[in-house]
Amino acid sequence: MNKEARAQNGESAEDSDSDLINEQLTGNIHKIAIVPPNFSGKPKKGHLIFDACFECGNLGRVDFISEFEYDLFIRPDTCNARFRIWFNFTVENVKQEQRVIFNIVNFSKSKSLYREGMSPLVKSTSRPKWQRIPAKNVFYYRCPEHKRNYVMSFVFCFDVEDDVYQFAYSFPYSYTKLQNYLQILDNRGLDYYERELLALSVQQRRLDLITISDSELKQNTQKKRKLVIITARVHPGETPSSYVCQGLIEFLVSPHPIAKVLRENIIFKIIPMLNPDGVYLGNYRCSLMGFDLNRVWQDPSPWAHPELFATKSQVLNLDKDSTYDLDFYIDIHAHSTMMNGFMYGNIYEDSNRYERQAIFPKLLCSNADDFSMTSTSFNRDAVKAGTGRRTLGGSLDEKCHCYTLEVSFFSYQPSGFNHPIPYTEEEYMKLGRNLARTFLDYYKLQNYIVFNPSTAIMPKLNSSTGFSTYRSSAILNNTSSNGGILGNNLNGKSKRSSSNMGQHLKPICSSSMSNNNGHSSSSMSNGSQNSNMPNSANETKPKFFVDNGLE
Repeated sequence: MNKEARAQNGESAEDSDSDLINEQLTGNIHKIAIVPPNFSGKPKKGHLIFDACFECGNLGRVDFISEFEYDLFIRPDTCNARFRIWFNFTVENVKQEQRVIFNIVNFSKSKSLYREGMSPLVKSTSRPKWQRIPAKNVFYYRCPEHKRNYVMSFVFCFDVEDDVYQFAYSFPYSYTKLQNYLQILDNRGLDYYERELLALSVQQRRLDLITISDSELKQNTQKKRKLVIITARVHPGETPSSYVCQGLIEFLVSPHPIAKVLRENIIFKIIPMLNPDGVYLGNYRCSLMGFDLNRVWQDPSPWAHPELFATKSQVLNLDKDSTYDLDFYIDIHAHSTMMNGFMYGNIYEDSNRYERQAIFPKLLCSNADDFSMTSTSFNRDAVKAGTGRRTLGGSLDEKCHCYTLEVSFFSYQPSGFNHPIPYTEEEYMKLGRNLARTFLDYYKLQNYIVFNPSTAIMPKLNSSTGFSTYRSSAILNNTSSNGGILGNNLNGKSKRSSSNMGQHLKPICSSSMSNNNGHSSSSMSNGSQNSNMPNSANETKPKFFVDNGLE
C-alpha cells in the first residue's frame, strides 16, 4: 500500500512495522483461558476465558501481563493484514469485584474517536442492553512498548461471577440479525414490500434486494416512475450503517402518512448488506478474500466480488430502463474519526448539476439534529475513484444524485449543545427515518408530490410513534426481552440497593453526567480525565463501573 492510500486509511508510516505479526493472527481465539506463566491444571475462578469464535466476533490473541492486565490483539481482516479496527469478544469465568486493564494494542489507524471521548461497548448475560464504558476509564495513547503504535486501554470491574461479558467496538449488527428482521417483514405479507435474492456471496450468503412501493406504482409502466436506490454495509465493521438502513426500511413499511405517500409516488430499492461474508467473519473493511469492495466499483469481478458485480449491473440496468427515473443513489457508511451525520457528494463540470446536488443534504440537515452541513463536502479525490459514489456518479444519468451518507461511530452535537451526545441504536435508526422524510421534502420542492398536511405533523421524527408496533424488540436488541435492562435510566437518578445491583445500573457515560438539556455527554479528550466533571457522590455507584483504581 503506498503512502497516499495508507494516509487515506488513517494509517501512519510506522503502522506497517507490525504487519508481519498481524499476518500471523489468522483466526479468532476460542474459549481460551489466560493463566499465569508456569500454571498447570484446571483454570481457577478469575482466570479469564476469552472467546471470539462466533458470528461477527474478532479477537486474535491475548497476552497475560499480570493478574490485573492483559494485552489484546485484534485479528486483521481475512486475507488483508492492514485493517485492524473492529473487535467483538466475550469474557467469562470472572470473580466478583475482579478489576482488570485491557490493552488493545494493534489498531491500524492512528486517528480515532477514542481521542474525542469514545469508549468501547459492553453488555452481559443478565444485562443485555449495550452501553458505553465511562470515558474516564478509557485511555488512548502511543505506547513505546508496542513500537509506538496507538493503544486503547480501558479499566473494568466484573461484578457478577456467573455472567458472560461481551465487549465490542460498536453496536454489532450481524448477518443473521438482518435475515431474521427481513423474515419478520416477509411474514407480514405486505403488498408494498418485496424481497428478492440478487446474488450469493463467495461463501453463499444472500445478497438481498428489497423493493418498497405500492403495487399499483410498480405495475404502471405507462409513465416514468421515480426510483431511489440505497445500499449499506459495504464495509462490514461499519455497523451503524445497518441501523440507519433498518430505520429507513422500518419507516417506509410503516402506516405513517408520510410513508404512505412516499410508497404511492416513489419506488425504493434497498440492498441492506453489500458485504455479507465480511460481516459474518467479523472483518472491519474487507470481504472474505481481502478486497475493499468500495474500491472495486469500476471493474468488479463476478467471482471475486459477486456482490458488487450484481449490484452494479442492477443499478446500471435500472438506469437504462426507460420506465424509470433514477433520482438517487445513496451508500450508507459509518465514520471512525468524525462526529455527526454528513454526506459526501461529487464535483461536476456542469455547475447546475453541482448546485442541484446540494439541495438534498440541506433538506436532510433541516430534518435531522445530528446531520452536519459543515462536515458535508463534495470532492473527486483520486483515492476515492473506485467508490460507489464516484463510479456511479460518472456512469448514471446526469439527473441522478449520488451520495455517501456517513454517520459517526460515536456521537453527534446538535446546534446549541456544548457537549456531544453519544449515538445509540435507536438514534441511528432515527437518522434513517429522517432520511426517509427528506425524500418527501425533496419531491415536494420539485412539485412532484403534493402532500397535506405538512410534514410538520412529525417534526424531526424524534419518536417512533406510528411504526413501533411492528418492531420486534428481540430482533432489534438481538437478545431476549427478559431480564433487567442495563442503563435504562438515562439521567442516572435511580437508587439501587446492593441486592439488585446486578440488574439495574446507571447508563454508561462520562461520570454518568447529564447536561442542562438532559442529554448524556462526555467531554473526555485523548483519554485524559476531566477534573471539572460533576461529582455524583450522593448517588450509589454501580459496581459494574466502579472507579477501578488499582492501587
